[in-house]
Amino acid sequence: MGKKGKIHSFSRRLTRWIAFTQLIVMGLASYAIYTFAKSFVMMEENDLYKSYLVNTSVRVSKILNGVSAGAENHVSEIEANLSRPDRIGDIMQQVVAQNPYIRSCGLSFIANYYPQKGRWFCPYAYRDTTAKVRRQVLGSSRHDYLKADWFVEALKADSSYWSKPFFEHGDSVNPQVSYLVPIHNAQGVTVGILGVDLSLDWFSKRLVNGFNLLGDSIETSVDGSESTEDFARGYQAGLSRGWRIVSTSFIIDDGGTFLAHPDTSLVLRQNYFELAKTTKDTIDDYVGRQMVAGRKGMYCDPLGKPKSFDLFDDSGMSAYVYYAPVENTNWSLALVVPWLMIDGIGMALGVAMLLLIALAMLVVRIVGSIIIRQVTKPLRQLADSVNEVARGNFNAPLPKSKHNDEIRVLRDSFEDMQHSLTTYMEELRATTAEKASIENELKIAHDIQMSMLPKTFPPYPERSDIDIFGSLTPAKDVGGDLFDFYIMHSPERGDRLCFCIGDVSGKGVPASLVMATTRSLFRNISAHVSDPGNIVRVINEAQVEGNEAAMFVTLFVGILDLADGRLLYCNAGHNPPLLIGKQLSYLPCDPNLPAGLMPEIDFTVQETVLQPGDIIFLYTDGLNEAEDAAQAQFGEERMEQVASRLMAEGTRSTKTVVERMTEAVKGFVGDAEQSDDLTMLAIEWRPLGCAYSDSRSEKSK
Repeated sequence: MGKKGKIHSFSRRLTRWIAFTQLIVMGLASYAIYTFAKSFVMMEENDLYKSYLVNTSVRVSKILNGVSAGAENHVSEIEANLSRPDRIGDIMQQVVAQNPYIRSCGLSFIANYYPQKGRWFCPYAYRDTTAKVRRQVLGSSRHDYLKADWFVEALKADSSYWSKPFFEHGDSVNPQVSYLVPIHNAQGVTVGILGVDLSLDWFSKRLVNGFNLLGDSIETSVDGSESTEDFARGYQAGLSRGWRIVSTSFIIDDGGTFLAHPDTSLVLRQNYFELAKTTKDTIDDYVGRQMVAGRKGMYCDPLGKPKSFDLFDDSGMSAYVYYAPVENTNWSLALVVPWLMIDGIGMALGVAMLLLIALAMLVVRIVGSIIIRQVTKPLRQLADSVNEVARGNFNAPLPKSKHNDEIRVLRDSFEDMQHSLTTYMEELRATTAEKASIENELKIAHDIQMSMLPKTFPPYPERSDIDIFGSLTPAKDVGGDLFDFYIMHSPERGDRLCFCIGDVSGKGVPASLVMATTRSLFRNISAHVSDPGNIVRVINEAQVEGNEAAMFVTLFVGILDLADGRLLYCNAGHNPPLLIGKQLSYLPCDPNLPAGLMPEIDFTVQETVLQPGDIIFLYTDGLNEAEDAAQAQFGEERMEQVASRLMAEGTRSTKTVVERMTEAVKGFVGDAEQSDDLTMLAIEWRPLGCAYSDSRSEKSK
């Protein structure tokens, strides 16, 4: 008999095969976990810096808004005291004293506005080096602000805006920017420019608030007490103490000029794009163009991870740049973060995860050979039950566990999952039914809203003296736009066409309710009131009462005498109608407030006389403010081009005008989602017995 061979342990052989398989599987899993951990940390860091950028942008915007509000809040007081020139200086001193961010304030009057004061008169207040507010009067042949570009441009603009940054006359160290506000006399004539100055040096001293590689917060200045020179020295000293790898920020305007930067020598003296030309990388040029275009974001790869470039390679490495516009300005704020601050932490955590996984594999290799047989059976039973649950049998029984261990916890977790899945399916069925009900109700609301508007065109086929065509396309299921018209018959005054068009603030169901109320009020009130101003006034009072949501409606109401073409109209904050006749023009409209804003408002009434064949084209801002995919607006110029082509063709009609405008705006918007309700109404007056050129009149002949 031959000698038996050595018997090998089955458990050891099984353990070795499991260990080998585990090595392959866990190796792939380790790589996946490493990649995930690194990506997760990078995303967390990415979100951190995005949040920091937003907070910084809000801080800058808050300061700018405070300065502009400080100027706007004193306009009425200034205009009320124009007859008291010496009082103006007191007001300038108040403006500076009430806002610690305001460096100085001055009101520059037009030439010889106060003859007794001379050709130049500019009451001026400023904060001196001791923070005390002082005042003086500027203006002379040497300091002739009347010829300054900023003064001439502000008079021409006749509206409030932030000026371009500048250095004060004789000061090449402290950059600043001004908020310019036109001042008008009782006749509405611009008589001076109020300028409120904000020092850009303040921004530069606070924008180096970031983090170093160790995660320590860096704030070089808190109370603004230190000077620009002290700040620059502190920043450089911080770099020498190990802050070399830190995040910093800067601001540029729409031309790329630096308005704030840790290196204050760049402010107003250097341009972003000039620095970008010094690198071979073209990504920095792209980011600069995005910033001056007022966009928000960062340069990233197709998966949304940030990508770096070399413009701010100050620490021997590339940097990520996050950017966002500053509200109500043409400025853009950027946060520069060295790549190591984001990638380094992710890489370190990924390596730590790999080490932990390797250690876990070793432990499993040793312990697995001992417990593999004991744990296999209950796990297989549990897996079978779970498979039943996966097939949809949520009530499948789970095996009982004899031990109060992890398998017991896993079994109980699956049991909780069974109950959760059952509850979820019931809730899902209920939610689906509720959603279907809501969609059906919205469809009914849409049909009801559309039924309230005129939908038969031509509305008066038996009449040849008037032609009307209108359309309304809501942006959602229901909208807030409206138009309406009807003919009032009167033995004393003859037939008159009463019409209106309006646009409710907001969208959706709330706006549709206000729209329905406004349309009903128009019908009821205009049946008893023949003055457009009184019609709007009564609608305003009705809308103000109980208007807790602070919603309002822009409204244009007109009454057209069909006998002589006399048109009485009142415009409450709506777009001026386009008048298409022998020439193309806009109907002059007074700047009345929209209805529903405040009670007891007087609305002015205006009058004009239409010529035979004139078409009044009314529309809501869903036409001229329609945006394409690049967020460019359709604009009034394109409206005028469509109307001009119709006039040149000589085939215009109310239906043609509305259809051509609809085609033009749809072609312009393309695949972009409709952002606002689109409403148009065209009315043509064609008095009996008058000759005029029209394609339809030719057909009638």
